[in-house]
Amino acid sequence: MENTTQIRELPGPVRTRNKNVSWNRPEKPEHVIEIDNLRKGFGNDLILKDLSLKLYNGENLVVLGKSGSGKSVLIKCIARLLQPDQGTIKVFGQNVNELTGKGLAKMREKIGFLFQSGALYDSMTVKENLEFPLKRIKKGLSRKEIDEKVAEVLDNVGLGDTLYKMPSELSGGMRKRVSLARTIIVDPMIMLYDEPTTGLDPVTSDEISSLINDVQTKYKTSSIIITHDIECTRTTADRIIMVKDGEVYKEGKTEEFDNSADALIRSFFK
Repeated sequence: MENTTQIRELPGPVRTRNKNVSWNRPEKPEHVIEIDNLRKGFGNDLILKDLSLKLYNGENLVVLGKSGSGKSVLIKCIARLLQPDQGTIKVFGQNVNELTGKGLAKMREKIGFLFQSGALYDSMTVKENLEFPLKRIKKGLSRKEIDEKVAEVLDNVGLGDTLYKMPSELSGGMRKRVSLARTIIVDPMIMLYDEPTTGLDPVTSDEISSLINDVQTKYKTSSIIITHDIECTRTTADRIIMVKDGEVYKEGKTEEFDNSADALIRSFFK
């Protein structure tokens, strides 16, 4: 049976954010990510069309939209896994498109990317999967410090007893949580989640969504969550941006989407 211990105790069975408590931006909000007029195409297909958005310090921003709307392309451009055709992306004030070599590597160290597939190394144990980025980025750690950090992040995702298991021995939800542990082990300041609940059953999806909030609270991260999962959206979102055909269609809080009469929004928020 899968261990579902989480970083913090969730209050009762309700997992959505309290809509009566507003999430207040600072008077002078710090933009950890600023995107202006981003365009990206493949061949004759234009995927992102002059898309602009800001990620505020400490918030969970959900980017919502149908499959093929450009959501995953967006976060791959942020991490420079894809090169935009036009527009600017600033991470902590630095223009990502102008970074090269060590500068780009340093920027990427501040960003945790949870891939849709999880992207664990099948030939490594859970422990080895977690040690790999830690040794590469946090050079000079002692064996004791490495072991303590691995134990900490595994406990934080409720999988402290999986150290020596292989990825093939884990369920889909467990693999996703190990992937999350591997992402947070290097203490990223920004988290990018690419469809974090896709392919998971409703109970496990709910656990992953709750863990996203737990990571935000414990590690003080600012996050972009790419999804078309409305329950994940309701659970995690401080703010929502809906994307349609590569453009921002609507921006607002969950209650604005829940109460909208717009046909496209209603197709999600039934």
